Amino acid sequence: MNKLLPVLLLMLTANFAFAQDDEYVKPGQVIEKGKAPAMKYRLVNTNGKVKTYIVALFRGDDILSGVTEFAEKEGIKFAQFNAVGAISSGRLGSYDRDKQMYHIFPVKQQAEIVSFIGNIATYNGKPVVHVHMSVSQSDGTMRGGHLFHGIVWPTLELMVTAYPEGVYKKKEDETGFVLTDPELMQ
Repeated sequence: MNKLLPVLLLMLTANFAFAQDDEYVKPGQVIEKGKAPAMKYRLVNTNGKVKTYIVALFRGDDILSGVTEFAEKEGIKFAQFNAVGAISSGRLGSYDRDKQMYHIFPVKQQAEIVSFIGNIATYNGKPVVHVHMSVSQSDGTMRGGHLFHGIVWPTLELMVTAYPEGVYKKKEDETGFVLTDPELMQ
């Protein structure tokens, strides 16, 4: 029995370290404004009507608040982006079709962003920021999914390519998702 005790403790510790909170949320969320006061950006290139921006967020900035505010200020109707950086905390999710809700995966520690891709489209005349993100935690474990919330530390550096033509979204009745519809003209 004495030889089994360390193995049992290791199994319990590993199980606890990877345990997830059982939080579920419905699709759609309200993005709070003004939660990225340190954000800075500038236009770095224009190619015809296509514009490329560098957007930098800093310690304590809320990712979705900052990117949404940037899109509103610049009048962006469609863009794609990628980024590098890190967060001090966040909430990622994956859609559970049986529950028709997102299962939330909390990130409760400093984590390096290893993938950050997304787009900005228009719904009801306002920009909607859609991000999928993966992070590596201090022990190397990965978390990834749809971004619901992320707090930057120390920085997040986005390259945003904005296009002159708008791309629009509409609400799907079955799931409540707001989905891109390439045929919509507003």
